[in-house]
Amino acid sequence: MCLGVTFLGGGSFGTALAVMLVKKGIQTKVWDRKKEVVDDINIKRENIKYLHGTVIPFGLEAFEDINESISGSSYIVLSVPSHAVRQICRKAKSFINDNQIIISIAKGIEEESKKRLSQVIKEELPHNPIVILSGPSHAEEVAQDIPTTVVVTSENMKYAEKVQDLFMTNKFRVYTNEDIIGVEIGGAVKNIIALAAGVSDGIGYGDNTKAALMTRGMSEIVRIGTSLGGKPETFSGLTGMGDLIVTCTSMHSRNRRAGILIGKGATVEEAVEEIGMVVEGIKACKAFYDLKEELRVSMPITDILYKVLFEKKDCKYGVYELMTRDKKHEGY
Repeated sequence: MCLGVTFLGGGSFGTALAVMLVKKGIQTKVWDRKKEVVDDINIKRENIKYLHGTVIPFGLEAFEDINESISGSSYIVLSVPSHAVRQICRKAKSFINDNQIIISIAKGIEEESKKRLSQVIKEELPHNPIVILSGPSHAEEVAQDIPTTVVVTSENMKYAEKVQDLFMTNKFRVYTNEDIIGVEIGGAVKNIIALAAGVSDGIGYGDNTKAALMTRGMSEIVRIGTSLGGKPETFSGLTGMGDLIVTCTSMHSRNRRAGILIGKGATVEEAVEEIGMVVEGIKACKAFYDLKEELRVSMPITDILYKVLFEKKDCKYGVYELMTRDKKHEGY
């Protein structure tokens, strides 16, 4: 029996999911460290900073006190960016009991340790069940009840099935997949390719270029994902191909929008400031650049994007380098 859900972090996707659960009749709470976000939800019934234009139902209550928000909930959703997952687990751990199911909706890996987020959470909350939710799901569309499909995974699939039941509606379809490594890596690396696709758009290249980036980008996702233990077939699903399509083609995608700005000549810092929210692909690019070097995995798009982002390589010259590499078979 679900006694309620608490979202730790009042970002766009967390808010959209919280609104969806309230509409489903589930007691739902949001905690956020920003007083203005809490006040906007409770008083103005809108998350103006992160999900402007969405009416917040009166059943959703926001809190500044993290203990008060967590108390009594069956599920705790970590709805913060990937780099903040460990920090929020540490902040909340003294208030979380072992029976509460932890759900992570972030997409990335920890930059310093190169650990998947489920591993990070397990280190901080070793006794709690952990479930990962991923897939092509822009917050703006979820909030508008536009049909969406996602995937959930866990080391213990009975908890993934509980989360599947929790979120399932006639507009939000949830699949299960036991490949936790593949689901997490697919969701993280696609942000890198979406950022690269945005750079291509910003330069002024067309559909041919984007198709090439997405297709060859998928090869990189599969190579690094399988080298880490993921199953190849996982990357053909929602957390791989599905998420890649939506983030490379939609203007809802922060990664694509940031890439467009960079392709037009903005610095990384200027692009992030313009977007106004975390651009996961930037941190992911650095993390996976280091990881692919350690594992000796070929990821040429990631390699060039890293040099554009962190070594000030010219975007067009980076594309030239990609196009003039040694010839090879498509399967490699």
